[in-house]
Amino acid sequence: MSSNTQPPTDAASPVEPTTRAEATASPRTTVETDVPEGGPVYRCAYCGRPFTEESYLVLHRGLAHGDVVTADEREAFEAAYAEENASLRRFRIIALGLLVLLYFGFLFVFAVVT
Repeated sequence: MSSNTQPPTDAASPVEPTTRAEATASPRTTVETDVPEGGPVYRCAYCGRPFTEESYLVLHRGLAHGDVVTADEREAFEAAYAEENASLRRFRIIALGLLVLLYFGFLFVFAVVT
């Protein structure tokens, strides 16, 4: 099999791989993935792994197959990666705020009770 096989460029619909390229043996590609029955399945055209959401597929392509993706796939990965980082940053700020509120809440309760 050739590792220069290009996947279909229509990323808006679930993709079934037409040909499988050899997957590199890295921790990112050796994890088993499974999707529930009846839902949409997005498959990686490089290694055939199934994903339940297109954004997961885009992130997988960029992380696991970054050396062989097309320019369009690279741009989609960078956009999805930036969006994921923004979501994680927002979650961390909210979690920190909740921890601070919880800490001061316990501190005020302790001050009132004692």
